[in-house]
Amino acid sequence: MMQQQQADVAVIGAGIVGLAMAYKLAGKGKKVVLFERNSRAISASIRNFGLVWPIGQSAGKMYNRAMHSRAVWKQLAAETGLQCNETGSLHLVYEKDELAVLEEFAQAAPGNGYACELISPDKIGNYTKAIKTDGLKGALWSNTEMTVNPRQASAAIARHLEEKMNVTVRFNTAVNGISLPYIETKDEKWKVDQVYVCSGADFETLYPAAYAAAPLTKCKLQMMRTIPQPNNWQLGPALCAGLTLAHYAAFNTCETLVPLKERFRQEMPEYVKWGIHLLISQNGAGELTIGDSHEYGPDFEPFDKAFINDLILKYMHTFLAAPTSTIQEQWHGIYPKLTNGGTELILTPEKDVTIVNALSGAGMTLSFGLAEELVG
Repeated sequence: MMQQQQADVAVIGAGIVGLAMAYKLAGKGKKVVLFERNSRAISASIRNFGLVWPIGQSAGKMYNRAMHSRAVWKQLAAETGLQCNETGSLHLVYEKDELAVLEEFAQAAPGNGYACELISPDKIGNYTKAIKTDGLKGALWSNTEMTVNPRQASAAIARHLEEKMNVTVRFNTAVNGISLPYIETKDEKWKVDQVYVCSGADFETLYPAAYAAAPLTKCKLQMMRTIPQPNNWQLGPALCAGLTLAHYAAFNTCETLVPLKERFRQEMPEYVKWGIHLLISQNGAGELTIGDSHEYGPDFEPFDKAFINDLILKYMHTFLAAPTSTIQEQWHGIYPKLTNGGTELILTPEKDVTIVNALSGAGMTLSFGLAEELVG
């Protein structure tokens, strides 16, 4: 006889989006059951930089969403002991046209709500010792970026939900069908009032028709991690460089970005083709996480492209001065990406069922803020 249980809300998927939904719902006093078909979160939520990156978000709503998420990460770190370093970030520029974008952005920043400032090359030593200063034209310093360890974060948050917030967590439990008010798994039947489906890149299983009609594709990114840096060497702020200016929405309002993007197309066509830009973060073990690239399509070969990693490392060496760049791990992640420029996919395929998906690679930065908007 299948056991029947009851909850107010079911959340399907224990990646960062599902965890954020469960956290916010439980915080509002809802009795929540969280289902995850794997033994733990193993997809995009653990295959990223662990960067909370408000500076990349467009001004206004998205930046505010990121800053709300940042506050929640700090709170969770205090509650769980999760590593959470307020490193800030530096955008480093070595070309005049890149500097022009930074100058335009920094000038408009106060009015747009960004907390950042332009740093001259002679002052860069006050912020980082981890870069090549030869040819440096300037840098944008922002104090809002943080680094968490993504491989620990998902597990730590799930544990916290279960132990402190009365959430029932069911790992190794696939939900293959929803027929409200009931959800059935292989062992249990749950009666719930509401369902949030947060299934990440696996959007063919539940409500495939709703997903098929959505402007959605998948993105594959390649990343690497170094061995621990020797002698407790510290990266300091998370680092990125000129290519990143062409990647994040925050800079899209800059008129100076147009000629810069054109130069990238002409001089660095392979970087543009494979969507390569560079972010570097450091975890508590002293390892550097390096990436990434962006390939789009409905599915991907499981084989990573060595030449993409070579391009990433080649660009990294133009600005990073770390003691070791010996790579110990290479991997890829896959996440859902909207093709219409949207920032999230919220669908209601049937009454009391909400799909929350496609934060398009910014799940660590945006999930908690989006969850607050949805349940607040």
